[in-house]
Amino acid sequence: MATTTARQTPARPPAGPAAHQRRGRPARPKTDGIAGYVFLSPWLLGLLAITAVPMLMSLYLSFTNYDVLSDWESTEWVGLDNYRTMFTEDPSFWHAVRVTVTFALVATPLKLAAALGVALLLNRSFRGAGIFRGLFYLPSLLGGSVALAIVWVNMFNRDGAFNSFLAWFGIEGKAWVNDPDFALGTLILLAVWQFGAPMVIFLAGLKQVPNELYEAASVDGAGAVRKFFAVTLPILSPVIFFNLVLETINGFQGFTSAFVLSNGTGGPVDSTLMYTLHLYIKGWNEYQMGYASAMAWVFLLSIGLVTAVIFRTGKFWVHYSDGED
Repeated sequence: MATTTARQTPARPPAGPAAHQRRGRPARPKTDGIAGYVFLSPWLLGLLAITAVPMLMSLYLSFTNYDVLSDWESTEWVGLDNYRTMFTEDPSFWHAVRVTVTFALVATPLKLAAALGVALLLNRSFRGAGIFRGLFYLPSLLGGSVALAIVWVNMFNRDGAFNSFLAWFGIEGKAWVNDPDFALGTLILLAVWQFGAPMVIFLAGLKQVPNELYEAASVDGAGAVRKFFAVTLPILSPVIFFNLVLETINGFQGFTSAFVLSNGTGGPVDSTLMYTLHLYIKGWNEYQMGYASAMAWVFLLSIGLVTAVIFRTGKFWVHYSDGED
């Protein structure tokens, strides 16, 4: 009597969490992704309504002759005329570029040097160290406030506190903010004085420098200066790079102090005519909003180019702990 053996099909494992595992990782429920987008929705809506749409509108306006007082029907497409006028027919544009570049190139290195120097002094344990750190950081909390700029202008007036200080040494002061040769310098001093934010970042970086490196340098007979250049700066180079990028961008964006000092004119004799202030004058004082939009996009691309150059040169002097530049 012949017997037939039925081909048995292996039973499927029961459906469950293990059935949805891939490479040993449990699958996330679909509701997690939905919940993530729900929590991100306020930020996404803000990005769309406050940043993306206005940027696209300004890009369109940069190719038109739109002004604030006219309606949309009278707005005409002018193509590259705004950009052509900017580079070839507006002498104040190139003057504003020179003033802004001078401000950024002078204020940024001085600010970083002051921040690093104070951070080195505060990177030690002593009574009241936290109080001193808070006091040095306090000016950065005020940021680019109008009140701070007004106080700074009054300090450097003819009857201000700075001239009173010079009088103690028999030095006759002047109206520094009204002198074209020194007005921009007072703005640079204000920017350097607000070194608290990069100082805090430098302090955090200094805490990560291993003491073993300083001990090894001491064994080799290195002094304080040699330790600074051979140990501190190389280890701190990523932090210096980070601060350099941020403060360079901030340097090019200076506006409030120049506006307050010159009452929105860029004076005296256009010595404080920053790029952003010139853009403001064209857009809101002269109502050339299309031209101001073109200036804004040139400004954006220029800052992007400067940032790209800094990143490109960083590979020659930035050193990371893993040995990769």
